[in-house]
Amino acid sequence: MEIERINESTVKFYITYTDIEDRGFDRDEIWYNRERGEELFFDMINEAHDLENFEIEGPLWIQVQALDQGMEIVVTRGQVTDGNVKLEIPVSENKEEAPVDDNIVDMLDEQYRSSKSDRNGSLESEDLEIVISFQDMEDLISLSKAFHVSDVHNEVYFFENRYYLYLVFDQRYTEDEQDNMVSHVLEYGNESDLSIFRIREYGTTIASEYGLQTFNENFS
Repeated sequence: MEIERINESTVKFYITYTDIEDRGFDRDEIWYNRERGEELFFDMINEAHDLENFEIEGPLWIQVQALDQGMEIVVTRGQVTDGNVKLEIPVSENKEEAPVDDNIVDMLDEQYRSSKSDRNGSLESEDLEIVISFQDMEDLISLSKAFHVSDVHNEVYFFENRYYLYLVFDQRYTEDEQDNMVSHVLEYGNESDLSIFRIREYGTTIASEYGLQTFNENFS
């Protein structure tokens, strides 16, 4: 999970379904089980408290965006003055919002169903995803010359002075085949802890698909 401190009263979380499962939660129960959904939420808040010294005093405003591979959650702490609540919300107007007093599981469920509907009822699962960072574009070009698997989904981005390659190995490959290909890719770059959601949101898109093929064809 990634935690980004936006300002004094706001933190943003990026968490994948894999990370959620690694924490001992089933991806379905966080949508439909009130207690488990709230348990995960406050587990994340406690981690933000430990790492970012984020206190949860007073009312909270929560914005949840369900993504294909995880969730982005923005939490803003309200300031209570003379019985009035002041919220400084640093997000766009087109995103859903709900106070913490509402059932968080209902809120997550609504977001999840909307996302699921947008994908025509199909959920990605069990695919191996990895983000690789490159300090130098030459390393990415070299990889594009050496890695010729046309049916592996790959995207290329530029973010904070580094290039990033996002790879998705679907279930047509065995675990050993995936491990071998990942080992090959890591000869040219380093596995990154950044989520692809953050890179997509804040980075520059070089190629939204066929990234390695694009580099191979355009650089000698």
